[in-house]
Amino acid sequence: MFEQLYDRYTSADHKVWSMLYARQIGAIENTSYQQFKKGLEDLGFSPTAIPNFSTINERLRRLTGWDVQAVPGLIPGKEFFTLMAAKHFVSTTWIRKMEQLDYLEEPDMFHDTFGHIPLLADPIICKYLSKLAQIAAPYLNNEQVIELIGRLYWFTVEFGLVKEHGQLKIYGAGILSSPGETEFCLSPKATRLPFNLEKILSTPYPIDRFQEQYFVIEKMEDLPAIADQLADWLVINKNKIGLFIQPNAAA
Repeated sequence: MFEQLYDRYTSADHKVWSMLYARQIGAIENTSYQQFKKGLEDLGFSPTAIPNFSTINERLRRLTGWDVQAVPGLIPGKEFFTLMAAKHFVSTTWIRKMEQLDYLEEPDMFHDTFGHIPLLADPIICKYLSKLAQIAAPYLNNEQVIELIGRLYWFTVEFGLVKEHGQLKIYGAGILSSPGETEFCLSPKATRLPFNLEKILSTPYPIDRFQEQYFVIEKMEDLPAIADQLADWLVINKNKIGLFIQPNAAA
């Protein structure tokens, strides 16, 4: 098990968190879906200090039964979905340096913690994640299926948009933790498409630049049913799965 060694964070680390937090809160003030800021409040996020996973986990377990599991960095999809099936959501514990405020090749804890963890206070998101993990369980040794489930996860949990009270709102953590992506995804430059499961499953995604397209769901309550659609699709199309796999756009 990997642990967050909270006492090892320096004053410079907390300052980086504060700067990132202040900048991103301003960027999403009117653009995040309504439950996101409630999640920040319910979990006691502070604009001046890096979150302590022990404190966060006490609150999360009471709210939704989930918790945060520290990891050293990116982990394989098989391990990711296995942990998620047990209601453990992974997060790195390292935070970027001051000179890396605007760009990182690999997600740090600001992305993982600020972007993802408030979502875990939302029962709808948690139900969706649980369903994805359950769907993945029998396919953990099938890299092609795990890749397809990962694509759906990417275009929803990481980079999803939703219609809320007649306006486009952000619920994807990869957007919520990035001021550049926050601005871009809602701008006239971005390509936004209605949610389409088969389109998503056939779409490799970039990890080193803004997304080439974003998929919009009608309401957050649709997410669990979207997972059910995926489960049915995998059964019906089990002999065609290979046709949907192409080299990842970032390769």
